[in-house]
Amino acid sequence: MKSLLVYLKDYKKECILGPLFKLLEAGFDLTVPLVTAAIIDYGIASEDRAYIFRYGALLLLLALVGLSCSVTAQYYAAKAAVGFAAKLRYALFAHIESLSFSEMDQIGTSTLITRMTSDINQVQSGVNMALRLFLRSPFIVLGAMVLSFFMDVQAALVFVVVIPLLALVVFGIMGISMPLYRKVQAALDQVLGSTRENLTGVRVIRAFMRERAEEQEFEQENALLAKSQLFVGKISALTNPLTYVMINLALVVLLWVGGLRIHAGALSQGQVVALINYMSQILVELVKLANTIVLSNKALACAGRVESILAVKSSLEMEKYLEKDGAAGKKADSKTVKQRSDNTGISGQVIFQHAALCYQGASEPSVEGLDFTAEPGETIGIIGGTGSGKSSLVHLIPRFYDATEGNVLVDGINVKEFPLEELRSKIGIVMQKAVLFQGTIRENLLWGKETATPEELREALELSQAMEFVEKKEKGIDAHVEQGGRNLSGGQRQRLSIARALVRRPEILILDDSTSALDYATDAKLRSGLKKLSYHPTIFIVSQRTSSLLHADKILVLEDGKVIGMGTHDELLSRCQVYQEIHYSQFQEKGERA
Repeated sequence: MKSLLVYLKDYKKECILGPLFKLLEAGFDLTVPLVTAAIIDYGIASEDRAYIFRYGALLLLLALVGLSCSVTAQYYAAKAAVGFAAKLRYALFAHIESLSFSEMDQIGTSTLITRMTSDINQVQSGVNMALRLFLRSPFIVLGAMVLSFFMDVQAALVFVVVIPLLALVVFGIMGISMPLYRKVQAALDQVLGSTRENLTGVRVIRAFMRERAEEQEFEQENALLAKSQLFVGKISALTNPLTYVMINLALVVLLWVGGLRIHAGALSQGQVVALINYMSQILVELVKLANTIVLSNKALACAGRVESILAVKSSLEMEKYLEKDGAAGKKADSKTVKQRSDNTGISGQVIFQHAALCYQGASEPSVEGLDFTAEPGETIGIIGGTGSGKSSLVHLIPRFYDATEGNVLVDGINVKEFPLEELRSKIGIVMQKAVLFQGTIRENLLWGKETATPEELREALELSQAMEFVEKKEKGIDAHVEQGGRNLSGGQRQRLSIARALVRRPEILILDDSTSALDYATDAKLRSGLKKLSYHPTIFIVSQRTSSLLHADKILVLEDGKVIGMGTHDELLSRCQVYQEIHYSQFQEKGERA
């Protein structure tokens, strides 16, 4: 939790004023039993109505001032807690955005969603309660005990015995429940992950009639969560009955001792009533404190979980390049790297030097021994069976993953020496799964280049063969796109994703199996459109179709993560058996050429 307190630094005033006004309210609350005792002992005993009304008005004034202090304290505490949660949520989101695909795969999407929502909400509630009650409740408990000693030492001994026993119960339950709440949150992660998986894959589940099996699996996970919550809830629920029993026993003892002291003339009736009021206040405040501690346990457990995500370091840190000019080394920054890139006179060259990638937890590399060069303006085709490492290869270029062996160079510079923003500004990529965001078609295209002109947007749509369906929409390029592009077909989503990449006018264009939903005619038109680009990017095309790679300058054939063939279509067709099998499985007659 300590590392998260930095997000409260802009709310120092609120963190001071909130507890301060709560202490003022507590001070007025402690004054009420004394005023009540005075009314009983002097006003009622002497039948002085003026005295009663005067001190009654004082009680009303204390209530109004206490209410004002309470509302003010609530305002400052809420402002600090909500602001803290907002800053923490933003910091966590920014940190998640900085992580590589490796960390995202390791942590899991459902876990990150839980941290961003449920966990931070719990931390927010914990901060709010801490600012309001962690000082007020102990202040009233200790204040009530001190004031009781001023009234009568013998009667106050009841407080000395009861308060430590109550504290033992409260903190004992806290110590038991805190680790259990961590297990509850872990079970919640599991339920959330299962829910997300079922909702995203609902069509597949229904297609294979797996509804009942998924329901049973979810029922088991949900039952485990419910069992965990019930168990820790039962332990936490012991707080109130145990504290009430102890307080009520203490009240019985206090009334007995008070009666004896009144009979002895050491205490007045008003003072006994004040002592009972103080005991009641202690009861209420300790119950509040117990509930606050339970909530704080949850908040601390959740804070630890958020901290664990913030502690994950991205593997995409920029390597520090030192210019070797005989003088002191100069650390590379975005400007330095750009100057080095300009000095090479190369634009769009990609070199793989014995590169390999092994995913975290995998026993074998997904791709290895990658050793080839893509010259500026060349079209590189990548083909192979499912799981052969095609996507893994192209993901090394924009540093979605870092090569675990060897190097990947762009424009003669190792990609690890590039600031990520500088590197990815050179690259336009269309992922294997086309993803669009809620908004308009125009807004989605502007992701590629925020300052793109209408002419540039139109050119990208025409080249990607998306204009034919965009023009048919009522609002054209300003037509609405639902979240994930649900109101578009798979082919339409792919074409818009390609248009979004083309808007950027990248030096390197990566199409990761991004035409799988297109028919052969549209695919051919798209390849023809790429040849008509007014600029000449280096193009990587990942495809399962040999027809999509016919005119590539170089085709890589992958099998089990290794390049087993490299050359043009005709060269591979004559000497690469795997490529022959792929091609002839798509075209029945061996002489056929798409």
